[in-house]
Amino acid sequence: MRLATITNWAYGATVVLTIVSSTTMIFASNAQDHERAAVEQRYLLDQATAELGNDIYALSDRARQFVNTDDPTYLAAYRSEVAALKAVEDRIRHIGDAGATASELDALKKAIALADTLHDEQEAALSSYESGDTAAARQILFGAEYERQLDRAELEVQRFQDRLDSRIEAQVTDATDISQLWKRISEVALALTALLVLCVLYFVFKQRVLHPVVKLSDVVNRLAVQDYAAEPPEFSQIDEIGDMAQAIRIFRENGLERQRLEAERDADRTMRDLLSRMTQRMQGCDTLHDLQEVVQRFVPEIAPGLPGRLYLLDKQRNLVVEAGSWLGPVRSAGQFSPISCWALRRGLRHRPAGDNVDVPCDHIEWDAGAPVDSLCLPLTAQRETLGLLYFEMPAGDAMRSAAQLIYFDMLAENIGLAIANLQLRDTLREMAMADSLTGLANRRQLGHVLETQIAQAERLGEPLGCLMIDVDHFKRFNDVHGHEAGDAVLRAVGQVLANVTREAGLAFRYGGEEFLVLLPTLSPEQAEERAQDIRARIAALELGHGGKDLEPISVSIGLAVAPVHCGFDRLVRTADAALLRAKANGRDRVDVAQLRKAKAG
Repeated sequence: MRLATITNWAYGATVVLTIVSSTTMIFASNAQDHERAAVEQRYLLDQATAELGNDIYALSDRARQFVNTDDPTYLAAYRSEVAALKAVEDRIRHIGDAGATASELDALKKAIALADTLHDEQEAALSSYESGDTAAARQILFGAEYERQLDRAELEVQRFQDRLDSRIEAQVTDATDISQLWKRISEVALALTALLVLCVLYFVFKQRVLHPVVKLSDVVNRLAVQDYAAEPPEFSQIDEIGDMAQAIRIFRENGLERQRLEAERDADRTMRDLLSRMTQRMQGCDTLHDLQEVVQRFVPEIAPGLPGRLYLLDKQRNLVVEAGSWLGPVRSAGQFSPISCWALRRGLRHRPAGDNVDVPCDHIEWDAGAPVDSLCLPLTAQRETLGLLYFEMPAGDAMRSAAQLIYFDMLAENIGLAIANLQLRDTLREMAMADSLTGLANRRQLGHVLETQIAQAERLGEPLGCLMIDVDHFKRFNDVHGHEAGDAVLRAVGQVLANVTREAGLAFRYGGEEFLVLLPTLSPEQAEERAQDIRARIAALELGHGGKDLEPISVSIGLAVAPVHCGFDRLVRTADAALLRAKANGRDRVDVAQLRKAKAG
């Protein structure tokens, strides 16, 4: 047989086999579509019938709960669900729309009829209960007949679902069998085609078919194990091989996209877990220092490779002051005015070198020849500015996506809320520990501060002095000039005491007109000198009230220094005893506690 004849017959056989293979692949695809449609129909029918089963039990539960508890909430819920019920035809129409047959719907109507019968019995039970016949109501709702009716309704629904499952299972099985059959036929056709090409037309299609098929096969095998680094070969001819190469190329691109989406999803989950863990740690912080450590530990993990700073707003100086940094930022100042930052001005994220050209912030060292890509995020809570989160994008850093910028916004929001919570906690603590009249710490705060000062003095081997101060004849101010004048006196004395201590928080209002001052590290002589200075300052006060000058103010002071005059645990009592002697000796004086006697032996 001539070579041309062999070539023609082989070509014709190849064409026939190709058509058969393509046709069977189409049929197999259609069979798979039918299989998917049957599965989707099963899902829709199961979803639709699930509501009917829930309705049967929901009304029974509401009625029973009302009879058991006499809680009108259950009755209201029962009435609401009854009002939402529709007629039998309306309640099963959407099931018919989902694909149920007429015979199956007839079977389902039995279950709905039983449910309506149960509804009538529920109404009868509720009527008996409302008329006072509780026993009759319970007999109806909890009786054996009611339970049988309920079981029959459940059984009818189950039978309906079984019929649906049997029919749809048969459809799925048939579609699967047909799909497998066409798949086998397709595989056989492809095998015959490959055999014909290899055995008969090898020398004809070696360059046109064999080499491309081998290359595509290698790519397909690698793609089958999700090795998407495999590059499909490029074929310029427009034929089946080119279509296959294009299909494989599309499949690979879809796989790469799926991997990218999965990686983004995993990265998103990791990032959200990291943000959640950081938020939990910040909620457990007691001080801004603790919060600063949490931020400096977590932010480099959330924004790797981005140097930055955490700034807090100092309201007294109206400055934004650095509270912490990471990875060595160099472009932003350590402190600056809030108006120097556009993010704080606008209350929004600001990035001058992003996709859109914008105005750089004044607190950034800006070089027009080499502009820095920075990101400023305002820290706010309850519309109040609390600080700033600042990042520097290194040169050549890839542009951040919108999703990544959302993480930065979430980070700033969580830090802002944590700072607001700490500030609110500190404010509440100060309110609880401060005397509202004088502004000094109250007696509740004294216990904590005294314990801390005693521990520090014992550890360092230093003395700790205590002044007990009492305003002389304070009752006279109240009786003669009124309580408002007495309050003015206490405020003035409190102001003097607040200004004579080297450290804040060591002057206390002990109660009524009594005050207490702690003097750490002072010797008895120095403490007495300080006490005399306090007495002189208070005596120099000139107060008026109601257009009249008040009498001069004097105080009596008792002084004790531990461990010179007493043990640390008796410091306050010893100073109080010295105060009593000062008042007994004529007031307006400072009395020092007596030295404690050395123990015998």
